[in-house]
Amino acid sequence: MNALVTTAEFLSRSAKEVEQALAEAIPAEWVFPVQLREAMMYSVEAGGKRLRPILVLAAAEAVKGDSDAWHSAMPVACAIEMIHTYSLIHDDLPAMDDDDFRRGKPTNHKVYGEAVAILAGDGLLTHAFYSVSQAAKRGVSAETVIAIVSDLARLAGVPGMVGGQAADILGEQGRTTLAELEYIHSRKTSDLIVFSVTAGARIGGASPAQIEALTEFAHKLGLAFQVQDDILDLIGDEQKLGKPTQSDVQQQKVTYPYLIGLEESKTLVERLTKEATEALTRAGLGKPEWLFAISEYLMSRDH
Repeated sequence: MNALVTTAEFLSRSAKEVEQALAEAIPAEWVFPVQLREAMMYSVEAGGKRLRPILVLAAAEAVKGDSDAWHSAMPVACAIEMIHTYSLIHDDLPAMDDDDFRRGKPTNHKVYGEAVAILAGDGLLTHAFYSVSQAAKRGVSAETVIAIVSDLARLAGVPGMVGGQAADILGEQGRTTLAELEYIHSRKTSDLIVFSVTAGARIGGASPAQIEALTEFAHKLGLAFQVQDDILDLIGDEQKLGKPTQSDVQQQKVTYPYLIGLEESKTLVERLTKEATEALTRAGLGKPEWLFAISEYLMSRDH
């Protein structure tokens, strides 16, 4: 970790590298409707923290011990951002959360219509798996690529993010329990964080014991991240968030502040972050500084 580079600068620089790779991730020679390509790239290029792809890259570097791992890990980093973006496109649809704005811009279906927005999400979901396969051209072994594909299908699929989204849609204030809420947040958010960290770690050559410790780290970091989102929906700055606050309240969604209160939710974020960093320490990585820095940064974020 370069002491002259702040965490914010590292995240900003890394995000730009990811965005450059994303801009080239869909082959220009592929022939399909121009409007569909535009709709896919509209949401991919809408900005955001790029947290998940950065975690892929930082985890690969942390395990391998040098930044050369970034080149090998970039196709997987792009893949998880495509999965995340597809989930946001679908999440914003009228049948789901019915949001008009995302990252300060009109949501995909508001610009391209519902049908094209759905297909743009479908396109990003399927292209993510193609992107993972491209890591094999950058020195990642076939065995590792298969393990990453399997993880992605599971953690982004029905036992993971999709299942969490379904549970969220089916949940109701006054009926959803704390245990059910933890399931929703773990599946909706933590599972993609777990994928990001463990995929990067696999590319870096992590041992089974390191994968186990990093899975705990990522799970607790992801849960803390989502609880912090619940908090920001109540008290955040709309200009910084890029979307209206109080949306969870208006949609009668179950959140941690709703169930345990705002102050207890803040305490929970601190505890989960502490436990996450303890698990990261146990992993015994060669160059974990940026993973530690990202954990600390996320706990104190305001958007």
